Amino acid sequence: MKRLLQVALMVTMFVTSAFANNTDKVNQKLNQSLTRDFANAKDVKWEQSKEFSKATFTLNGQVLFAFYNAEGELMATTRNIVSGQLPINLQTELKKEYGTMWITDLFEMAANNVTTYYVTLECADYTIVLKSDDASSWSVYKKDKKFAE
Repeated sequence: MKRLLQVALMVTMFVTSAFANNTDKVNQKLNQSLTRDFANAKDVKWEQSKEFSKATFTLNGQVLFAFYNAEGELMATTRNIVSGQLPINLQTELKKEYGTMWITDLFEMAANNVTTYYVTLECADYTIVLKSDDASSWSVYKKDKKFAE
């Protein structure tokens, strides 16, 4: 559970932080790990932060993001999805509980054999990030009030 929280924190940092795009400085270990984990990856681009490295690549026509630690171990894989790719229970709850809001970000994260969904919703007054670990219901991960300018 602790590892899953670390990965979730990492993904949150991914959404909100800047990376240094250092494809020349990506070590051989990371390239070997990516090739081992995703043999047919194409158009690979690396970005690095202090805590991890992120590979953006195409696999079977889909853009994926893989997060690696300094030792070259895969921590998580994410992909952006559309609401129709969510499990039916999650789609239904989104429409029922948050139907007046609009989706600004939606992605699926796979880590430690667990698939987690994150959706960012907005309205005029606030932004909310929902999370689902069980593919059957949402919980509030983060909520921020918008400020008038």
